Amino acid sequence: MVDKVLTANRLTDGIAVWLDANGAWVTGLQDALVARHAEAVTALEAIGKKSYADNLVVDVAVVDVQETDGVLWPLRLRERIRAQGPTMEYAPGYKPADPAFIAV
Repeated sequence: MVDKVLTANRLTDGIAVWLDANGAWVTGLQDALVARHAEAVTALEAIGKKSYADNLVVDVAVVDVQETDGVLWPLRLRERIRAQGPTMEYAPGYKPADPAFIAV
C-alpha cells in the first residue's frame, strides 16, 4: 500500500492544510500524519468528514505520498504545488514553489 496523508483547504482563508498526529490542521506537509495501513486511512477519512461537517475545512482528500530521505513527496503534481505554493509570483508573502520539489 502507498502511504497517504489527509489534506484539505481551511475554510477561513483557503490555504492548503494537512492533518497532523495531534489532530490539528497544519500548513506544512512535512508535519502531516502518514497513514501506512488501511485502518489508518479509514480513520483519516472519518476525521476529514467530521472536519468538513464542522466547517473547519473544504476539499478534503486522502492523497498518496512517498517518503524519501525523511521528506514527504506527494505523488501527484497538483498536491506538490499545493504543498509548496503557487508556481509563479502570486501575492506578498507567497513565494513561488521550488521547481525541484514540484518536478515530476
